[in-house]
Amino acid sequence: MSERTAPTRTVLLRRGEVHSPADPFATAMVVERGQIAWVGSEGAADAFTDGVDEVVDLAGALVTPAFTDAHVHTTATGLALTGLDLTGAGSLDEALARVREFAAARPHDRVLLGHGWDAARWPGGRPPARAELDEATGNRPLYLSRIDVHSAVVSTALLDLVPGVRRQDEPLTRGDHHAVRAAAFAAVTPAQRAEAQRAALAHAASLGIGTVHECAGPEISSEDDFTGLLRLAAAQDGPRVVGYWAERDPGKARELGAAGAAGDLFVDGALGSHTACLHEPYADADHTGTAYLDAAAVAAHVAACTEAGLQAGFHAIGDAAVTTVVAGVRAAAEQLGLARIRAARHRVEHAEMLTPETVAAFAELGLTASVQPAFDALWGGADGMYAQRLGADRARLLNPFAALLRAGVPLALGSDSPVTPLDPWGTVRAAAFHRTPEHRVSVRAAFTAHTRGGWRAVGRDDAGVLVPGAPADYAVWHTGELVVQAPDDRVARWSTDPRSGTPGLPDLTPGRELPVCLRTVVGGRTVYVRPSE
Repeated sequence: MSERTAPTRTVLLRRGEVHSPADPFATAMVVERGQIAWVGSEGAADAFTDGVDEVVDLAGALVTPAFTDAHVHTTATGLALTGLDLTGAGSLDEALARVREFAAARPHDRVLLGHGWDAARWPGGRPPARAELDEATGNRPLYLSRIDVHSAVVSTALLDLVPGVRRQDEPLTRGDHHAVRAAAFAAVTPAQRAEAQRAALAHAASLGIGTVHECAGPEISSEDDFTGLLRLAAAQDGPRVVGYWAERDPGKARELGAAGAAGDLFVDGALGSHTACLHEPYADADHTGTAYLDAAAVAAHVAACTEAGLQAGFHAIGDAAVTTVVAGVRAAAEQLGLARIRAARHRVEHAEMLTPETVAAFAELGLTASVQPAFDALWGGADGMYAQRLGADRARLLNPFAALLRAGVPLALGSDSPVTPLDPWGTVRAAAFHRTPEHRVSVRAAFTAHTRGGWRAVGRDDAGVLVPGAPADYAVWHTGELVVQAPDDRVARWSTDPRSGTPGLPDLTPGRELPVCLRTVVGGRTVYVRPSE
């Protein structure tokens, strides 16, 4: 395979497996001027060999549409890749040891940044105390976000830079957290920021991700961070970046080049930090979380975005927060008409605690559910964090992907990276093998939601699928035998029978190796080639 394919060249890929609804048995594909020009059989491919600029021998590899990760924080992802990663720390002592090593290795950083601690998984369940962080860093500014990014622990030296923040010796949440996060990220230089963004996009490309939806906002990053990322992505060969700006000002979102005033526009917080907004109190706390917006504010924002021709969207995790979103969007529909609201394809990020009534409302209002199956893999189950926070009965109701699909709610899959890693096939596996069996969907449905679903979430129905006329965004994979999942209501069955007429996908049964990305192409340009290829 060549190292780079220019979008003006015509390329024939052959002798592989091409995942296309246009031909379930396709083994070849022609790409011309950045678009899919043809898919078909090996015999028919012979007719194209004299008219193309390059012939790529796939040697049996699988070609699929490139993935779209529908919820990413790109700079934070890059900083996690280049900074201190605590996601694997198994105890408080191990986390503090990593902080010491990191501080010693970065003597010139103005602020030390880390991410991913999860005290709920540690013996004793206690987060780091500020005095422990001061000792580990030698009294330098340090910001460590919890795995859900809705709370953080910090050193005294960082608090000294943010007047007015309460100095309680416990994780910071809400406004205090937003203030220290802003101070920490303000200390990152433009060069460090661009390095982190490049690292994140290169990593995404290496995983077969062709598009990321950047969920930015004034409480998450900064305007300079957002516009810098959009410029960087436009100027280099790499994954596409669709930007969302989480501010209640459609004019500002449009000014910054965002696709919508959406993404992490917080209606509530997160379950791990006890800030998701619930109808009934937490099982392990005597309150119901935090509400940032009410239904009237949601309705006003949805109406303003609809009038401006932009997508609106909200972060909503708890059942009370989801109820607030539904009530607000319904009020906007009563004001502007249901057809206009549905046509705008407004989004809800996470949407974890749903009821049959809110699922039906999502379908009625045309809301896209932008969901993260890895949350269930990480925090679900009888002994997981969800059960600790909510009790087993409520925890079993979370992330009902099958009910959403049965109701006709559009799904777009993502990672919320760096909350969970960029891992598209792992994400598909997590949806297909949900810890609660009744919430499982087929591998095919999950794969579609992680490819075509991401494009549909931004209003594009002509992409995310390998058919003539679609953008040439695809990935080439080394994988094992392809199978077709044929689930019934109780169990997932696998079939390799070609008479099904359904394109096969890798067997993602837990324990099996996931496909390895050999090449990623975006708009006809090769943006990643596996080094050994």
